[in-house]
Amino acid sequence: MRVLHIAYQQLRRYGQTRVSWAQKLTNGLIKNDHFVSVFSDRDVAAFEAPLGIRDLGKNKANRKLLETVDAVEPDLVIAGHCDIITNDTLAQIRKRHPSVTLAHCNNDPLFVPENVERIKHRAAVVDAIFVSTGRRELGIFEDIGARVYHMPNPVDPAIESMRNDERTDLDIDLLFCSNSTNFTKRLERVKWLKDQLGDELNFKTYGSFGEAPVWGRDYDRALARTRMGLNLNRQEGHYWYSSARMAQLAGNGILQFTHSGPRFDELMPPESIVYFNDQEDLLAKIREFHHDDAKRRLWANRAREFFQTEINSRLNAQYIVEASLMQPFTHDYVWAQDINLDGSQK
Repeated sequence: MRVLHIAYQQLRRYGQTRVSWAQKLTNGLIKNDHFVSVFSDRDVAAFEAPLGIRDLGKNKANRKLLETVDAVEPDLVIAGHCDIITNDTLAQIRKRHPSVTLAHCNNDPLFVPENVERIKHRAAVVDAIFVSTGRRELGIFEDIGARVYHMPNPVDPAIESMRNDERTDLDIDLLFCSNSTNFTKRLERVKWLKDQLGDELNFKTYGSFGEAPVWGRDYDRALARTRMGLNLNRQEGHYWYSSARMAQLAGNGILQFTHSGPRFDELMPPESIVYFNDQEDLLAKIREFHHDDAKRRLWANRAREFFQTEINSRLNAQYIVEASLMQPFTHDYVWAQDINLDGSQK
């Protein structure tokens, strides 16, 4: 199958990139033997604009996308986070190529109001939408014109390649990386933990409290030193929603602490993710696993093997293709046990 994937490729970061779920999707599509062409809307807009001013290149980027579609002739167009591309342009793609299937993947949380409106906006022109929040909360998108599915944040064995669950020489005991403060009070919890833990363990908080953020290989090096990590979302309690941090930690064999509210215990195997209810509970469990390294390694190993086997980029891409085209599922996807092929709940 010929696939055109519209997503930010971070070309102008020149290697200092964030771990990208869009890159994992591209990798998965290629591993499944699809022909994949990528179009980076933000980069094209900047490259085509006078003086490299991205906002001046938006119209040109839309025209270049139409040129790309005409040249590639894709069977499936997947539009990720590409706000520069207009709905009119996507409608033009369908007009020029009536047999094409259009899908939109949205990896942002639903507690950001603008994101809900963004999804509804895309629904007017696409066939299928994939959202990283669990199916239980997707009722707000009923009858919006497109089929709506849940998708997880996957691991990719080429990216999450560490096996920290097998190591005992790791000097960072606990890790939390973030530089986002919108729609969240999570740094209050992190600060409380730092105050309570003091010098009990080596707790690194890159991007917060005066510690510089880490990107690219610097982020890889930080993960490579880490035993345990905090998977704290900007807001907790949204069903099966987590940032990509969950996959990054689990896929590298780093034990993670996750709030019990999203009910990942319904999806993950037992004794793989450490769930907490409040900050006192979290503090106690951090101390428990810090002082029992064998238990830390056992739980982290179970999480890593589950993600690498059942929530990986190849299966995620396969699922998105099959659901977009309404083809029978060829795998018993653990995150899709409660949905029908048309996106409705069983």
